[in-house]
Amino acid sequence: MIKSLKRIRICVGIGENHYTMSRGSFRYRQSIHGSTLLGRGEETDIPGGFSIPFRRGQEVFMFQVRKRNGMIRAALQCPKHTKFNRYEITFRIREGLHIYGCGEVHAGFDLAGQKVRVFVAEHQNADRIGKKMIRKGLLMKSAETSMPLDQYESYYAQPTFTTSDRWFFHSEAKGYSEFDFTVPGQVTYRTQEPPVFWIGKADSFELLSEKLSSLLGRQRFLPDWIYDGAILAVQGGTYRIEQKIRAAQEGGAKICGVWSQDWCGFRRTDFGYQVMWNWQRDRGLYQDLNKKIPEWKAKGIHFLGYINPFMAVEKDLYRYASRQGYCVKNQRGEDYLVTITTFPAAMIDLTNPKAWEWYKDIIKRNLIGIGMDGWMADFGEYLPVDCVLHSGQDPYLLHNRWPAMWAKLNAEAIREAGKEREVFFFTRAGYTQTPMYSPMMWTGDHHVDWSEDDGIGSVIPATLSLAMSGFGVTHSDVGGYTTISRMTRSRELLARWEEMNVFSPLMRFHEGNRPWDNIQPYTDRGLIAQLSWCSRAHAALKPYLQQLETENCTKGVPVMRPLFYHYDEDAAYREKTEYLLGRDILVAPILKQGAASRRVWLPEDRWVHLFTEQEYGGGEHEIEAPVGTPPVFIRKDSSHMEIADRIREIWRGDL
Repeated sequence: MIKSLKRIRICVGIGENHYTMSRGSFRYRQSIHGSTLLGRGEETDIPGGFSIPFRRGQEVFMFQVRKRNGMIRAALQCPKHTKFNRYEITFRIREGLHIYGCGEVHAGFDLAGQKVRVFVAEHQNADRIGKKMIRKGLLMKSAETSMPLDQYESYYAQPTFTTSDRWFFHSEAKGYSEFDFTVPGQVTYRTQEPPVFWIGKADSFELLSEKLSSLLGRQRFLPDWIYDGAILAVQGGTYRIEQKIRAAQEGGAKICGVWSQDWCGFRRTDFGYQVMWNWQRDRGLYQDLNKKIPEWKAKGIHFLGYINPFMAVEKDLYRYASRQGYCVKNQRGEDYLVTITTFPAAMIDLTNPKAWEWYKDIIKRNLIGIGMDGWMADFGEYLPVDCVLHSGQDPYLLHNRWPAMWAKLNAEAIREAGKEREVFFFTRAGYTQTPMYSPMMWTGDHHVDWSEDDGIGSVIPATLSLAMSGFGVTHSDVGGYTTISRMTRSRELLARWEEMNVFSPLMRFHEGNRPWDNIQPYTDRGLIAQLSWCSRAHAALKPYLQQLETENCTKGVPVMRPLFYHYDEDAAYREKTEYLLGRDILVAPILKQGAASRRVWLPEDRWVHLFTEQEYGGGEHEIEAPVGTPPVFIRKDSSHMEIADRIREIWRGDL
């Protein structure tokens, strides 16, 4: 890479941004008022590296490259008072490389040949969902990916990519940026700040992850109890929670937690059953929650809730925050109300130290204080770029970093409460620094369908792209979330999603935004039987998952890994629907409706089918996979065969 950086090409220009936000989705365009290729001067040696002057007229831009901490740091130093606010760097790479990362990519995995925008936003938007419903419902077309990657938005965007020959690029950019991988053998990176970036290289992907995570930060250890079974999603009050727990346990399920996002109340909207964003226990719906939480915990069932950085404008919590000046403002000095699905909400100003401490105290008092052992820390993507912040900072330059600030607030609350190894939270939005604050991601509001860009088919690419961006502990809502019109969760989809999430760090369900339209894991005896073996199989993986967690927290090695992570074979770099759970277990979920088998590619090794015990070598195999028997394999020489034996006994009904 040193040679490539010595041949780097740099353009500068002037431009204007034009943003329109609707429900967290950003329509973006820019006006460019000229662009200039800088003239290159003579390279000179400097301590630890080299320096190259680039010129435009009398202006000198100094490009400096230095080795630091086993990596390369490159920076463009610009003349004082330069008028330029657009920078484009282009450098050569080896042709034919596969490229991964850029945060969370749902609709693909290998980014070679693509353009990728790096700007945190709501992955879902009404226009795209509407077009999808027309395509599926009226035109009867499939739910395959239908757009180039640069037209998708992502909850977790990050200016980081990794290549198949084991090096990474990470930019320190704060605002909007984009990568162009469309020209073979070339990368073009565009940013609106003088570029500062890091490049690291290693002999293995494990060592590469260790280097990258040393730069970005690593996730902290999770509570021991999260591996002890499934976390059910139940709403509607404590009586309903007890009813569903009882039904699941009587059917043999192993339940380690219950997640009730409506602990603070609910509202019914055209979109469905939604949380009332007033972060206090709803004493009507959950009048005895403070008594029930310790009762459930004594039985090994932990209670999880929900919070986000918004407040319901019709409730007292918001009124207090508004009087104190704790909310993000608009240009007129009023509280900036953002429409979320069908209702407006105000956003806490995380740059206001008093607001920060107040919101943190809400978590310590109203969540941890009543006994919660976890929660979904939702949102973080919606900071408007035209708002006014308490600190006076430019919201455009804070927009991408807002999710990390939100994660930091949650992490501080847990640490200050002295509950770091007992309580956790999980986030969906992220950017650089999120890995050091958020202990776990979930891959967002997937549709309750089989689509590749939003449904079950998007979970694995999203997970693996996060893994290659430096975030190694991820899971998804079992069964998906977004339910619209005729797009409702089927029995088959739920079963296939359960089978997949057995082999992930967390097995947590979601009822969806319209619970009454969706099949649930406790709907009938057959589904409870499915829940029973899946939850107990997940619990049987506990020692293995804890070993993988230790690798992630100490070295940055992800829990769920792409196949090429351990197998340097051409097919491994193209595979996006299979993954390795650690070193030893290969998972190839069924992602097609009605499929009773699938084509599985196995790396060159000896593999044992986890359920049938049939042995396979490397290459392609057609694997029979009726519902309840997912294609999962363990390496024959694995030291964890006793776990495989236990899972097989659970599956057969022997345990």
